[in-house]
Amino acid sequence: MHIELKQWDSVESTNIEGNFVETYTGRPGNRVPHPSQQVKGYNDYLLGFVQVFEERELGLFGCAYCHNYQRKEGEGLYDPIYDNIRNEHPIYAGNEIEDLADKLKSFLQKGGGYDVFNRFMLSPVNPSKKLLENASNIVADSSDFTLLNDQIVARNTILSKIRNARKKNEKSVVIIKGGPGTGKTVIALHILAEIAAANHTRSVFFSTKSKPLLEGIKNKLGRRNDAKLLFSNLDQFIPSRVDEDAIDVLIIDEAHRIGKTPNHRFTKAIDRTDLSQTETLIRAAKTSVFFIDDQQVIRSAEIGSTDLIKSFANKYDCSVEEVELVSQFRCNGSDNYLDWLEMVLQEEHSNEVKLDDSYEVKVFDNPSRLYEAIIEVNNTPKMSSRLVAGFCWPWSKNLDENGNLIPDVKIGDFALPWETHGEITKPPAGYVKWYEWAYKDEGVKQIGCIYTAQGFEFDYIGVIIGDDLKYNPTTGKLETDINATEDPTLKRGKENFDEYVRNIYRVLMTRGIKGCYLYCTDENTKEYFKRMISN
Repeated sequence: MHIELKQWDSVESTNIEGNFVETYTGRPGNRVPHPSQQVKGYNDYLLGFVQVFEERELGLFGCAYCHNYQRKEGEGLYDPIYDNIRNEHPIYAGNEIEDLADKLKSFLQKGGGYDVFNRFMLSPVNPSKKLLENASNIVADSSDFTLLNDQIVARNTILSKIRNARKKNEKSVVIIKGGPGTGKTVIALHILAEIAAANHTRSVFFSTKSKPLLEGIKNKLGRRNDAKLLFSNLDQFIPSRVDEDAIDVLIIDEAHRIGKTPNHRFTKAIDRTDLSQTETLIRAAKTSVFFIDDQQVIRSAEIGSTDLIKSFANKYDCSVEEVELVSQFRCNGSDNYLDWLEMVLQEEHSNEVKLDDSYEVKVFDNPSRLYEAIIEVNNTPKMSSRLVAGFCWPWSKNLDENGNLIPDVKIGDFALPWETHGEITKPPAGYVKWYEWAYKDEGVKQIGCIYTAQGFEFDYIGVIIGDDLKYNPTTGKLETDINATEDPTLKRGKENFDEYVRNIYRVLMTRGIKGCYLYCTDENTKEYFKRMISN
């Protein structure tokens, strides 16, 4: 039996899908899961990973006790919209203490507590057979996860390397290198599914720093698919939680976003470690598979690189295999566009690249016209588009006095809000949380930044190039300006600012499958891009 304790004394029900309520948790009106929904999460985790529960050696019951809350039938936590989840995992209010006592007595009166405790504590902790079965099916019924050409070769190569490492009983690291659109995430999901389907492998996880990417994948899986438990952020594999080599295969997507350390401001003292984040990942798994693009490093706090991974692989005596993904399937498969973009942003004019018509690139004179084009695409059936920008405008942490998002990105008469700030836990009606911007339709009403767009793709992408990247007609070069950025992290990385800004716009301008629409706040920059397109 497990019990979730809550101190809440006042709760408002909501009709939002997923069993959410509004209550005070550090601030009034925060939107959080209903206690029964939280209990379900814990319950599903225990069933999914603790063997004695999976094999029904022990029963499992979860509930919540809200000792400061008074039950009022049909209101708050007891609103009828929560009946299904409460029937599955009941809650007990402060005025229901006798009911809770009776429930506890029914579970505890038979004795045998030491035996139950020992069986629980000694039980193996691995993904359950059911959970792995669900994971093995995640790519089967979706065209979004289809592999093509080189991607199939890469998947088979990676699986072969993983199997060989297992046969030799050696610790191994596989590094998959690929630029934008080469299908790194899709291949990673196929690897997860293939390994989960293999009876001999009991432990596999997919991990990435990107919360938007994680939530986007989980959204594709659906709310009731418990395979979501195999997806986590990078901070879960620290020594206090995971023994060395405890995981068979650990897949790390967007490995260029690996940080310096897994510690952060919310890390408990017992969980803090002196190991770097890269080392914790390699240490935790018998085989670590890193998907990386060394040219997508965009901030000093993110230090993931092929060389760094290799150095820690050597420390742990790992065999190291590298796979290079060459063919890309974004940008209409146009290597011409990627070569042109590299020339334009990095100013590699020694090899002039003339842009062909395989991929649509257009510069707009007005940001409103750009946005109208993006809306038109997004309103087309089976098409998607988003508007993004360089981080050259403030990002408001609060709503205005009327409870609306503040339109921070202002250019003349044009004004739109950024994606919802993480400090705003309850977005206004018709808007979504920051990590939902890329995969929920409402996201088209807001401007995304590099941190929400990275890892996603759309049919068309609109990019506003701010004053952090401007063309200087005197020098004839694109130049970066640290004074124009509103990104506090970039401001702290002065020595690499120029590289980071160019990488950021490279990432943003390669989010489109069929086309990229541009607007430049600086007139000279606008004319530079027009000239480079027409040359």
